[in-house]
Amino acid sequence: MTVHSPRVQRAILEDEMKILVAVKRAIDYNVKARPKADGTGVELANVKMSMNPFDEIAVEEAIRLQEAGKATEIIAVSVGPATCQETLRTAMAMGADRGILVQTDSETQPLAVAKLLKAIVEREQPGLVLLGKQAIDDDSNQTGQMLAGLLGWAQGTFACTVLPEGDSLLVKREVDGGIQSLTLKLPAVVTADLRLNEPRYVKLPNIMKAKKKPLDIFSPADLGIDITPRLKLVKVSEPPARVGGVKVADVEELVAKLRNEAKVI
Repeated sequence: MTVHSPRVQRAILEDEMKILVAVKRAIDYNVKARPKADGTGVELANVKMSMNPFDEIAVEEAIRLQEAGKATEIIAVSVGPATCQETLRTAMAMGADRGILVQTDSETQPLAVAKLLKAIVEREQPGLVLLGKQAIDDDSNQTGQMLAGLLGWAQGTFACTVLPEGDSLLVKREVDGGIQSLTLKLPAVVTADLRLNEPRYVKLPNIMKAKKKPLDIFSPADLGIDITPRLKLVKVSEPPARVGGVKVADVEELVAKLRNEAKVI
């Protein structure tokens, strides 16, 4: 469990906390993902990449909290190859103050990313960690929960509303039955859902300013983290093509088709 110093706890109470936002470089949401010819993964060659949309929402929420006077600094963090610097520059153009890249060309799975983020949290001592609820490339929906578990922090997942209340955070989250409200004691980990906000349009002057903002680069070895994959990808393939429906004359024919063709009864 990560223990915050009295200085950091005092900063949280005085609305002077840092916010750490994790962002991932993923296939652009407008691009149709296709498997490689040999089925070993998803084709990334000559494919447009951009910030994961849910992470973009997390960055926007951090900026809004800062604009409301609830935070003094926003740090964007990414894990991946050198090209992830583009993603971090986008976050800084939106409003993040600086960036941190954990640079690696190796495959990174959710547990490894959570461990790397934990190491960054221990260095930076933020009062709040924001990230998207999932990445649209692997849809794992695990990193935020794993990070909260490793840190021993409170967590609010699928957040559609985030409201600071002193040293606590009111998080409203979408569940099957409607909206659930949670009060989290800071520091905490929150994962952003689609309805949390609408990210702002990045203006050209801000893009230029982002190029001058500081960006630190570490390797997993610098942080003392082993990122060896724990899972093995067996195969990636297209889903089977959908077959057109048919009309049936009566209930008897429907039951016969469900029993003999669909074999669901």
